Amino acid sequence: MYQDHFSLSASSPAGTAPPAAPAPLRVGLLGLGTVGSGTYAVLQRNAALIAARAGRRIEVRMVAVRNLARARTVLGEEPGTPLLTDDPQALVCSPEVDVVVEVMGGTGLARSLVLQAIAHGKHVVTANKALLAEHGAEIFAAAQARGVVVAYEGAVAVSIPIIKALREGLTANRIEWVAGIINGTSNFILSAMRERGLGFAAALAEAQALGYAEADPVFDVQGTDAAHKLSLLAANAFGTLSQYPQVQVQGITAVDAADVAFAEQLGYRLKLLGIAKRHGTGLELRVHPTLLPESHLLAQVHGSMNAVMVKSDAAGITLYYGAGAGAEQTGSAVIADLVDLARSASLAPAQRVPALGFASGVQPGLPVVGADDVESAFYVRLDLSRPDATVPRVLQQLAADGVQVQRMAPHPHPSDPELRCLVLLTAPLALRTLRPALQAVEAWPTVLGYASVLRVESLA
Repeated sequence: MYQDHFSLSASSPAGTAPPAAPAPLRVGLLGLGTVGSGTYAVLQRNAALIAARAGRRIEVRMVAVRNLARARTVLGEEPGTPLLTDDPQALVCSPEVDVVVEVMGGTGLARSLVLQAIAHGKHVVTANKALLAEHGAEIFAAAQARGVVVAYEGAVAVSIPIIKALREGLTANRIEWVAGIINGTSNFILSAMRERGLGFAAALAEAQALGYAEADPVFDVQGTDAAHKLSLLAANAFGTLSQYPQVQVQGITAVDAADVAFAEQLGYRLKLLGIAKRHGTGLELRVHPTLLPESHLLAQVHGSMNAVMVKSDAAGITLYYGAGAGAEQTGSAVIADLVDLARSASLAPAQRVPALGFASGVQPGLPVVGADDVESAFYVRLDLSRPDATVPRVLQQLAADGVQVQRMAPHPHPSDPELRCLVLLTAPLALRTLRPALQAVEAWPTVLGYASVLRVESLA
């Protein structure tokens, strides 16, 4: 009788039991706020799909929170609900937990608990960019010594798998630069200023009303959040430990609606960019408002969305785009790290993907080029009290100080048509050359206040 040989090969030999299912990856969750609840919701909803991809189940066994009553409303009372505790140290020491997921935020208690978890031989997944930017060297060293993993895809650009792209997808490449819109709050504010002509304060208030900005938005609008993320991107791109203290940071609090409007008239859009770029034997690490040509791909990133562009020698320019905030969006990245751990936790440490993408040769820090020595084109706006005969004098003064002007146009100020503005675009030069020339012009009685100065990037 005919018998299907595929059926025979797929069945177990007579008298033998099928192989036992692999043990689940047991997770302890520190925090059940926005990110923690989003992570838990996705793990529950897509449990079977995630297990099929990971090769075993991923189960949340314990959750540590401050407010037990609130946590019970999130977790429910179904069978199999994780054990709740208000003692985070009990979680990081528990023999029932293989991986500690830190989504509580902050850098004080979070640092202590992560180091305790590592000391107890537990892997760590975190979405805490400030923790790793400020204490990453200590945490990664402790993890390497103990032979455990610290994973952090959710700490940078939320839903965009940019850490995996740098560590794995682009591993054959010499990275030349990484640049991105990596703070959704600032991008929403600048988009609102451009699209609806709002001032900074009004755009910030709208971002807060819609939940894109915190009640205290200082980390976002002053560039600190983007600087934390940039230091992690640079570490993976160039093989250095986090150099957050050396990042040159300028936020968007001083951005004037007039400059957003003038940039648009000149064919540019204003974005808060994080840029990490090779500079000789050192690096440029900077976060600042930047004029980009309106046709540039990053100039098309609107609202609270994020995007990261990478320039490498073999792959060329690649672009990564996605949501810059959100509970389940961040949870997606956290779970991606958990799936990687479910697949690789049993491997010897040398066989795992290194925390910063380099198995050897990671440097404590490359020299960072000072802001004065970074060359770029510049946008300059001068407010003039008397336009007659002032423009030629400005151009003459700038030329005498070595500043070449590529474009120049007078404009009425958007909020006061009686006020004349002179808007300039310079040829590329170092800030140390531009600064004294502008200081000389700012001292003239016909110039009102200080010049508005913004970098212009092509990122070609």
